[in-house]
Amino acid sequence: MIIRYSDEILRRFNNPKNSGEIKNADGIGIVGSRVCGDVMHLFVKIENNTISDIKFKTLGCAAAISFSDALCDLAKNKSIEQALEIKKNDLIKELGGVPNIKLHCSLLAIEALHKAVEDFKGKK
Repeated sequence: MIIRYSDEILRRFNNPKNSGEIKNADGIGIVGSRVCGDVMHLFVKIENNTISDIKFKTLGCAAAISFSDALCDLAKNKSIEQALEIKKNDLIKELGGVPNIKLHCSLLAIEALHKAVEDFKGKK
C-alpha cells in the first residue's frame, strides 16, 4: 500500500521545529498505540495558565511526527483551556489533509496534550 502524504506533512516530518525535550517540564504526557507502535512524549511549560513552551519526542511514522509538531504550533501561547479545545480536524487542516489510515495519529497527539495538562494539574 502506498501512502500519499501532503507537502506539509512531509515538510514537518523532515524538519520538525518543535522536536525536543523541556528540562523541568511542568507537565509530561506519554501516549502510545499498540496498533501501529507510535509513541509520543509531550512536554509543556506553563506560566500564568498559558502554555509558554511545548516540545515533543515521537517515535513513529511521518504522520505521527507531523501531528506532534503541528499540535505544538497550535497549542503554544494558548491558555490551557484554549489548547484543550484543539480537535482532530484542526490538526488535519494544519497539515493539509492526511490519509485516513493515519487519522489515529491526530488522536494520539491530542491525547498526549491532555495527559501533559493532567500531569501539570496533578503536581499543583
